Amino acid sequence: MNGTGTMIWANGNQYDGSWVDGRPRGNGTFRWVDGSFYVGVWSEDPREQSGTYYPSSSQMGSLDWDPQQVYLVNLSHCRISPGEKISVYPSQKTFTWSAEEWFKNNGKLRRASVDGSVSNGGYSLGSESDLSSNECLGSGRDVDGAGAAEFDMKRGYRQPHIVIKPPKRQGHTISKGHKNYELMLNLQLGIRHSVGRPAPATSLDLKAMAFDPRDKIWTRFPPEGSKHTPPHQSCEFKWKDYCPLVFRTLRKLFKVDPADYMMSICGNDALRELSSPGKSGSFFYLTNDDKFMIKTMKKSEVKVLKRMLPAYYNHVRAFENTLVTKFFGLHCVRMTGPAQKKVRFVIMGNLFCTDYTIHRRFDLKGSSHGRLTVKPESEIDSTTTLKDLDLNFIFRLQKSWFQEFCRQVDRDCEFLEHERIMDYSLLVGIHFRQISHSGEPLNTQTKAGTPIENGDRASDLDLMLEDNWWASIRLGSNMPARAELTVRRNNGEPQLVGEPTGEYYDVILVFGIIDILQDYDISKKLEHAYKSFQYDPTSISAVDPRQYSKRFRDFVFKIFTEDT
Repeated sequence: MNGTGTMIWANGNQYDGSWVDGRPRGNGTFRWVDGSFYVGVWSEDPREQSGTYYPSSSQMGSLDWDPQQVYLVNLSHCRISPGEKISVYPSQKTFTWSAEEWFKNNGKLRRASVDGSVSNGGYSLGSESDLSSNECLGSGRDVDGAGAAEFDMKRGYRQPHIVIKPPKRQGHTISKGHKNYELMLNLQLGIRHSVGRPAPATSLDLKAMAFDPRDKIWTRFPPEGSKHTPPHQSCEFKWKDYCPLVFRTLRKLFKVDPADYMMSICGNDALRELSSPGKSGSFFYLTNDDKFMIKTMKKSEVKVLKRMLPAYYNHVRAFENTLVTKFFGLHCVRMTGPAQKKVRFVIMGNLFCTDYTIHRRFDLKGSSHGRLTVKPESEIDSTTTLKDLDLNFIFRLQKSWFQEFCRQVDRDCEFLEHERIMDYSLLVGIHFRQISHSGEPLNTQTKAGTPIENGDRASDLDLMLEDNWWASIRLGSNMPARAELTVRRNNGEPQLVGEPTGEYYDVILVFGIIDILQDYDISKKLEHAYKSFQYDPTSISAVDPRQYSKRFRDFVFKIFTEDT
């Protein structure tokens, strides 16, 4: 039992909605025979549940009802019998005719049944061997059943099937006993010390000496405390602040309140560690309120940031709407003991800290080699980071916003090119403003089905009337747009940008340029030389900063266009 369906109990109660492995999961409605019903997001994990109970007109008393009753009571005696082992179901067989063949015989189509007999007025079903070699042209992934794609007869492509799952919170809370628990305590103690240290009022006009890479402050934190540090329960460690005046001024420039900053990172709530390290081997931590992200860094990355810090400061000061990552602090923790372990890290703004649930996220570079996430649609959720060859949208922005977007991307890329930076990405988050009860985004032409609340806003009208939403819009944050669905044809060549289908979704976008600390050093030059022998040199990520900037911009200006 997977997908969308209805179960009706003998007493007349029924559940309509999404199922995963025989259990309600996702958007759904439970109805009682007396007319009362409960609408919401379903999960056996109570933390992922949310919804509203609507009593019938005849009901009196408490309006509370626990959706866990469905799992513990209504489904307690339900058993799923093992089915017959079938290599491929008839509904999973795929079309094999070309688009031209669909309209033969005066527009009438020929239908071949599963057993091979043919009649007029239907469609052709491929064989099991056809299925194994066929691909879902819209998403670049293997076909996953009939529900995974619909064939567009006029255009000859498969239409991607998008299902929005209940949002999941990223990361795992670092609690006592976690291998990085002491590191988290040290980090919080150090940040509290750095931010709380008395300092004169800062001017935005900084002197050159403030950017000196050698400008750092070491502080020792013994467990028993010292004249400048409090007693603590962690091991002894040393704390280093790099260019403290510059980062204090950057926080002021970015309008970050010192008290809020300290409470987000050092309050009673623990940090959350993302489940797996990034490609570079760095670990990422999120504050409990999702405002800030902490990334561990290599020594080479610290050198790059310190080197480019003057230019970075001037750039973000000159362009308020810059899309590049916002940096708030650069620090190092050195543990005592024989190992003398050093952990360097940078504190950044979390791009996806927004009032709107991010339903899809894409990391886009403008290259094709290795830029496909090999995951079936059933495993993709709000925390999955998709890549260039997964992208199946073109984003259309209102004219003035699009013009500002183009100008800012040019400025940011020129800055990164000048600093010899490459391998950066455009991180894009998509919030679909209307989603059906079955979890599918509703396009602007959809008439049937009633949109449900996304956990953020009940309807477009509510959204438009909210002054707070309009006030929160800026370039790259909470931006209204139309996303046009695209598809890729299966011609054997990687196609970075699919073909528009004319099918639109109203969305809110969040985006920014991330991973801006990789310079074109000797290791990247060797990587480029090595991969160039094996692959098309224009398809790989490691290329000269000038070439990278041009390719990145060319790609970005194809997937973002003016809404006409």
